[in-house]
Formats: sequence, structure tokens, C-alpha cells
Amino acid sequence: MAELLLELLSEEIPARMQARASDDFKRLVCDGLKAAGLSFTGARAFATPRRLALVVDGIPAARADVSEERRGPRVGAPDQAVQGFLKGAGLASLDQAEKRDTGKGEFWFAVLSKKGGPTADALPGIIEAAMKALPWPKSMRWGSGTETWVRPLQSIIALLDGKVLPGPRFGDSTVGHRFLSKGRITVASFADYVAKLRAAHVILDPAERKAIILDGAQKLCAEAQVTLRADDGLLDEVAGLVEWPVPLIGTIDAQFMDVPAEVLIVSMKNHLRHFVTTQKDGSLASRFVVVANNVARDGGKVITAGNERVLRARLADAKFFWDQDRKTRLEERLPALKGIVFHAKLGSQAERVERIARLAGEIAKVTGADAAQVDQAARLAKADLVSGMVGEFPELQGIMGRYYARGEKLPAAVADAIGDHYAPAGPNDRCPSAPVSMAVALADKLDALISFWSIGEKPTGSRDPFALRRAALGIIRIVVENKLRLRLRTFFKADDLMDFIADRLKVQMREKGVRHDVVDAVFALGKEDDLVRLLARVEALQAFLGSEAGKNLLTGYGRAANIVRAEEKKDKGLAAKIAGAPDAALLEQAEEKAVASALAEVETKVGPALAKEDFAGAMAAFAGLRVPIDAFFDKVTVNVTDKPELRLNRLKLLNQIRATMDSVADFSKIEG
Repeated sequence: MAELLLELLSEEIPARMQARASDDFKRLVCDGLKAAGLSFTGARAFATPRRLALVVDGIPAARADVSEERRGPRVGAPDQAVQGFLKGAGLASLDQAEKRDTGKGEFWFAVLSKKGGPTADALPGIIEAAMKALPWPKSMRWGSGTETWVRPLQSIIALLDGKVLPGPRFGDSTVGHRFLSKGRITVASFADYVAKLRAAHVILDPAERKAIILDGAQKLCAEAQVTLRADDGLLDEVAGLVEWPVPLIGTIDAQFMDVPAEVLIVSMKNHLRHFVTTQKDGSLASRFVVVANNVARDGGKVITAGNERVLRARLADAKFFWDQDRKTRLEERLPALKGIVFHAKLGSQAERVERIARLAGEIAKVTGADAAQVDQAARLAKADLVSGMVGEFPELQGIMGRYYARGEKLPAAVADAIGDHYAPAGPNDRCPSAPVSMAVALADKLDALISFWSIGEKPTGSRDPFALRRAALGIIRIVVENKLRLRLRTFFKADDLMDFIADRLKVQMREKGVRHDVVDAVFALGKEDDLVRLLARVEALQAFLGSEAGKNLLTGYGRAANIVRAEEKKDKGLAAKIAGAPDAALLEQAEEKAVASALAEVETKVGPALAKEDFAGAMAAFAGLRVPIDAFFDKVTVNVTDKPELRLNRLKLLNQIRATMDSVADFSKIEG
């Protein structure tokens, strides 16, 4: 068994693309090996800022001969079909094919033998195909060539058991760290490759680079008596920016520590990739950690000073905007919103603010918020868009509005609603829970959905330029987590907008382990737009279907519904004939009388339970149907051909089973 070692060396690969690219390269190569009939025992992929590497273990040195059978047309088929079969199989005539009886007639078969040969002969094509198919988000051409890659490729290592694979581009050498090593490195195996890269100041494994960064940063923070603020996303990114990580600690000038913490964090994290530190009380500390990609002779003093200088310049701008912005009240900024276009077909931000204020006023009746505070917060929510700080740091929309509102001594609920109205921006973001905040945040998201729907700008496939899926998920979270009894259809003019919300809800519920067909069954009632009530139905239905009684009753429902559905297809007017309760006088057998009696009892329980939103109670009432329905199907013949009135009455009984159960959810949507 042999080892395949691959390395694709290039100019710097964007950090955000590395993990996905290494996984894709591994998948594509492994799929190519399988398609070529080559087995292997394992594969590991790695990425650094300048290279993708892959090692595949346990590949056979030679491919075995393989035989493949291909079935052709039936014996006696038209000549055109026969000739197509021969051409596809690479046969000259039917003399080279076999005639076989398959039990369904005689067919022509071609037995194709493929010779094996050295594995090394098959690998170049597999590697080239994988490179060509690698789905980079963005790629480029360079020089006079036509090949595309994320960045210009410099060299390719391709070794099978230490020997270079055939091909003009393949070799056995690479380079180490851009600044800390010189010359090319020749390698003979994966172990040799890893060891020589380390000697050349390159840590191949991203997980090891992250561990070095985290351990070094925590030690520096401990010495400085501060705490490193956890940030897995930044850690992943920084590990993708360095091949030889060296953590260093710097200091923020004291004059900037009165600027809002969010401004400092955005400046350090988003713009400079610095790690934030905190004090014992959780407040921001005046230290930061930067990760260098170099080993400096002075211990990193110049690198640290350079980062402090860049941060100082950025924070000087921030402090200027902070001081200047507070000289203008939020309300005084509102006229400037007329000059900001929200969307060419939807008017300005000022017009949007009016729409949000109207919606928030209606929603306030449900959240129980003070109407005046809701109106004030809605009208001021977008005012910070024309502030200097948000112009410089767009990530701080809403956040700065909260600070400015607090500075103006506006009610705390108003200030918080301004700061919260974009939330939640993602699945891990905090969800607004205060009455005023909920009203304004919901209004902001509802306006986005309603407005873009009205001009035909709906998400399609992966395209969602206005983040409407995120808005829908935000609405769902605010409503569900706060148990708001909000009737969404009162705001939606387009029916498919409620369907859009339903689709997002299904995704969210599926992630929490709720079956999508259960959600479908409840939504299929076509009238449920209260998400709290809907999810209560879903929860009760899923619990019921998980019980033995529920599973058995679902089988009975399916039999009843299938019989009725089949008969309705034969007789288009049957649906009207079997609507309503069956005629008690025509119930002959004890089993059908028992079903009718059980249905009557269930209906007396289900109606009141639904009225009280006791969906678990409504489901429990159905459990009493299981035994009589089972007995009915064992003993009763529905389609009695010689007694049309009796047949029709029994179909009415089956239809009543369906209708009674469908009053809680459309059980036909339940899979299985």
C-alpha cells in the first residue's frame, strides 16, 4: 500500500476560504479515486495561507483488472437501438455480445474488461480534474495562461510512495515561510514534509496553529492581569493568516478608553484582527493581543508598536466622531434621512421610518408597550445612519443610536429599542424581550418583508440580497421566544409571504429536531398565523405521533383517507354526498356503530380542547379512536356493491374520521 502526498502552493489564500477549500479538495480527490476503482484507508487535508495539502493513505500500487456488465436492448429490438448499444459499449458487432434470459425476456449484454495497471498512471488525471473542479468563491487568471485559481499557483507536489507522479507540473519540492526560510525544500513523504515545513517555520495543521495562538495569548494576558475575550471566529481567521504564529500584547492609549466599548472592539477585531481583553469586572481592558507571522529579533517590540500606532490613528478618528456626534440630537438628524435612498422603488429612509412607526404602533398593542415610547423609538431608530460614527463604522448601526439616546436622557426603553431594532441578526444573537424593543424590532423586519415582496424582490435559490430570510427568522425568534400572540396575516397582503415564514419556521424547527412533515400538517390547515399557537399544535402532534396509540391511529387514518380518496376519484360528485355525519339508522354492524359513537365522543372533547388551546388534550382524545377503527377495518366491508345506501353511509363514516382528525392537523401530510 502506498501514500499519496499532494501540495498546491500559491500566493496567499483568503483565510475565509481555506477550510472549505481543503475539504473540497479532499472530497474531489477521494471521489476520483473511488471512481477509478482505487481503495484507500484514510485521507487528511490541511491548509495554510499559502498552501493546500492532502495525504491519502493505503492506496494500492497497482489497479486490479475489472469487469463490467452492460445490459442492452431486448433481443429483436429495432436495429437503431442495437447499433446505439454496440457503439456505447465499444463493440463491433453482436457477435461480441451475449444473449441472456433475465426472466422478463431475452436481452443483449456486453461484458467489458478493463485492464488495471500502475496506480501512478491514473492519478495525474484525478488530481488535475479535482483542481479544475475545486469551487472557489472567486478565482483569477495570471500571466498568459488560461488556468484559473484563487491566487496564482506556484508549484505542485505530487508524490506516490515518495516518487513524483508523471506530469510536467508535478514535483517534490516546496518552500517554507515567506520571511523566515530560504530556498526550496525537497520532501519524500508526508512525515518528511511536515517535519521540514516546521523546520522552515510553517505549522501545517490549522488546529495546531490555533492552539499556539490561544495558549500564547492567554499566557500574555495572565502576565498583564487581564482576560482574553473568547472569539472562535477571529481565532479561525487569524490562524488562516499566519504560518508561524507569534502572539504579542499591546496597549490602547488611555485617552480612548471613554469611547464606547463597541467602537474599540470593532476597530480592533474587524479592522485590525486584534484580540480583545477584559478586566475582572468584564469591562474592556486597555490591552489587546496581535498575532504576528514572524519571529522578530527584538521580541516583537517594533511589531507591537506599529500595531499600537495604527490602532491609535483609527481610534483618534473614532473619538473625533464620538465627540462631534453628541453635539447633534437624534431628532435633529431626521431631515437628513430624506436624502438617503432605501431602495429606488421603496423611497427614502425617511419614508421607511414612517412605515416602521405605523407598524410598530399596531404591534405595540400586542407587546403591551407604551405607545408614545414605541413611536419615539421607531422614528429615531434610523437617525444614527447619518452620524459620523456610523458613516465610519457601519457595523455600529443601532448601537450608536442607543448611546446617543442615553446621552440625551431619553427613556431607557426608547434607547434600548433603538439599539435592539436590528436584533436578532443571527442565530446566536440576543433576542429583544422588552415590550418597546420587540415592537420596533418586529416592525423593522416586517416592513422589509412586506416592502420587498410588494415590488417582487423575493429570495430565489441562494440569492437573497436584502437578507429577507434573516428578517423572517428574526420575526420567528422574537415572536416564539417571547410567546407573542401576533396574527401575522393581519400585516401580510400576499399569501405566499406567510408560506415564506412557514418555510423558515420549518428550517428552524428541523434544526431543533422537529419533523418538517409535522409542521406541514399544521400549516396545511391554511388559517394558522399565530406562531405560538402553531408550535403548540406542532409539539402536541409530534408527541402524539411518537406514542404507540398515535402510530396505530395514523395507520387507521391512512386507510380511511385512502379509501375515501380513491372513491372520490371515481365519482367527482362524491365529496358533496359524503359530507356531514353518517345516518345512524344505516349503521348495521356493531363495529361501525362503535366508530360512530367514538367519533361523537371525540368531537365533544376536541372542540373545547381546541378552544382552550389544549392541543395535547385534543390529541389525547383521538387515542380513543384506535380500537374501534381497528375493529372496523377487520370486520366491516365498505364498498358493498349490492347496497349503495349502506356503502355511501360507510364512506360518510370514513370521511368523518378524516374530517375529525384534520380539524387539528392535516394528517395526510404526515409521512409514513
